[in-house]
Amino acid sequence: MKQDPRAGLGRLSLRIDLPQGRVGPGKIALLEAIDREGSISAAGRATGMSYKRAWDLVDATNKLLGVLVVEAAPGGYRGGGATLTDAGRNLVADYRAIERAAQRAAEPRLEALARRLKG
Repeated sequence: MKQDPRAGLGRLSLRIDLPQGRVGPGKIALLEAIDREGSISAAGRATGMSYKRAWDLVDATNKLLGVLVVEAAPGGYRGGGATLTDAGRNLVADYRAIERAAQRAAEPRLEALARRLKG
């Protein structure tokens, strides 16, 4: 198996502070899990969050953007479900693109830091 030459480098953890609030790895991971799991409660479980915490983060993200990022159907006999809206998908895509660009920009400094820490 080929080893990634950057495996020993640190990774950035990105938080974006907007005038309306903050978007960070927890909210983005939750939105990705909702997209994958099709449910806020299942996404909460998958990310180690309580159902209430997951709902609170979805609500906070909806308010932050001023539009729905998740569209939820009520539960019940046939179950509910949740899907990301276009705004939710765009938020995830923008965050991940910014994260990749920041990681690429930071790699030379992370490499230098890793060399100094090994020395």
